[in-house]
Amino acid sequence: MKTIVAIGGGETFEDNTIIHKRIVELSKKSKPNLLFLPTASGDSTSYFDQLNEHFSQLGCNCDVLYLISEKPTKETIAEKISNADIIYVGGGNTFRMMKVWKKAGVDVLLRAAYAQGKVLCGLSAGSICWFKYGNSDSRKFNNPEAGLIKVTGLNLIQALHCPHYDSEADRKPDLKKMMRKTYGIVAIALEDCCAIEMLDDQYRIISARENARAYKVFWRGEDFFEEVIERTETYRPLNELLSKEDKR
Repeated sequence: MKTIVAIGGGETFEDNTIIHKRIVELSKKSKPNLLFLPTASGDSTSYFDQLNEHFSQLGCNCDVLYLISEKPTKETIAEKISNADIIYVGGGNTFRMMKVWKKAGVDVLLRAAYAQGKVLCGLSAGSICWFKYGNSDSRKFNNPEAGLIKVTGLNLIQALHCPHYDSEADRKPDLKKMMRKTYGIVAIALEDCCAIEMLDDQYRIISARENARAYKVFWRGEDFFEEVIERTETYRPLNELLSKEDKR
């Protein structure tokens, strides 16, 4: 089963414990191997320490793949990804992360991991990466005054993704403008502590905070739409979510 869980954000790993428990459950392993990719944070070791402490308590064997600080061989990279049941991508600079992944061949390996049924997940940059495009603050790491940009992801999901939809004030207005110039697809915007769980051709919204919401954002001609995606226990067709057609 092809599995992606994209999380809109959260201040700490503990903020998303409910979502993380579901991720572990999706692995169908009693003690799954979780591989953390902290590329977007510049290979932050403290970031991995926090993840390791959190997910170890949820029953995972945690490993990390440092692509910037350690320059691993292609064989090492492939082995770590192959051994993983869950691949968790951390937040940070999405644009830089995608460049590093492409240079190291990680983009190809992650697409293969998706086809093999490994659980792919993450938040912020780690949620953007699975989509065709993302609404990203990558330029702000060098210039805090810089605007948001559209970055290209792995294109496993034919949509644009926007994280932090409630916690960063510039996300909503910028996404509206960005989607005006993004043709043929919709945007999936997630508030912090909210996630979209996608299993093969179905999806549902899950959250670790009662009022955390997800939105479908798009233009149809001259009309702009920002629709709350209902949170349900049952799964719904993903192709309907990703369509601009009026289902009424």
